[in-house]
Amino acid sequence: MVKDHVRRGRRARDAGRWAEAHAAYKAAFEATDPASGTELERTEIAGELGLCELALRMYRDAAEHLAWSLEQREALPPAQQRRFGEGLRKARPFVATLILAVDPPDAEVLVDGKAIGRTARTYKLFFEPGHHMVRARAPGHGESLHGLRAVAAAEHEISIKLLPDAAVSRAKDQAPAAPKPASASPPARAQAPGPPADVWASWPGTLRIAGIGLTAATGSLGVVFMVRASTADGDLEERNRRLDAAGVSQGVCREPPKPAVCSELTRLRRARDLFAGLGTAMVVTSGVVGAATLASFFTDFSFLRAGPTRARLALTPAVTPAQVGLVAHGAW
Repeated sequence: MVKDHVRRGRRARDAGRWAEAHAAYKAAFEATDPASGTELERTEIAGELGLCELALRMYRDAAEHLAWSLEQREALPPAQQRRFGEGLRKARPFVATLILAVDPPDAEVLVDGKAIGRTARTYKLFFEPGHHMVRARAPGHGESLHGLRAVAAAEHEISIKLLPDAAVSRAKDQAPAAPKPASASPPARAQAPGPPADVWASWPGTLRIAGIGLTAATGSLGVVFMVRASTADGDLEERNRRLDAAGVSQGVCREPPKPAVCSELTRLRRARDLFAGLGTAMVVTSGVVGAATLASFFTDFSFLRAGPTRARLALTPAVTPAQVGLVAHGAW
């Protein structure tokens, strides 16, 4: 079965039918049994599969299979070592490399939620440019989660050391406890029947505090989304530049058959547009809520009060070399 797949893959490769060759070599690689198959057989198949993926512009998969094959280079003839090494050098400019150190070495490692399927103390992983999440977990240990912004042709390093559950529990127990409220409270004064005056006195201040918090939150989210949209746009421009450098026109994505890289370009455009829209909406919302909150400081709510209140508010002009504004202080 494996030899049939390999023969079919060689014929398709020699004829330049890379998609057919890729399917055949992939079936051969998945059909080989690491326990019973020869090391040379799996190493050769992995390298040929990587060269097919390179021709199809599947750069991350190509780098992964070629690098794995070259790790067993002693099992390869010199000619194949040179072919696979040259293929890996061509794939590297399009992918990011991560050197990941994990302790304990039997920890399970997941990349973007998918287990990588092997355990080791040190890994060499390849990523498409963009944002990724690396997670490590092991029985009897805490978990660790790391974000990675992968840059094409760059090499990144992450070191993860998982703490035993006992150490994690001790760290939680040693965290400072929140202060307890005083048990004694002053006696409450008698209130006249009807709605308490403090209800009407406190709600404008509560709304102002909520407005200030909402303004800051939506403004911050807007900035975060705008930055994320800018990052996605930069990744898109970088990918287009690399395609132009490789002699690939952007117009190939408008007509079938579309290369595999077109789906990545579409994903980056959608991400850019989504985050740009969210960022604009958050910034507009922040401006509207902020304007309403500022206007409330100049509105008299005394007609809503059932009685006198101690709430006071003062506005003081503030001028600095960098900005002009109002400082609000008081109690409400």
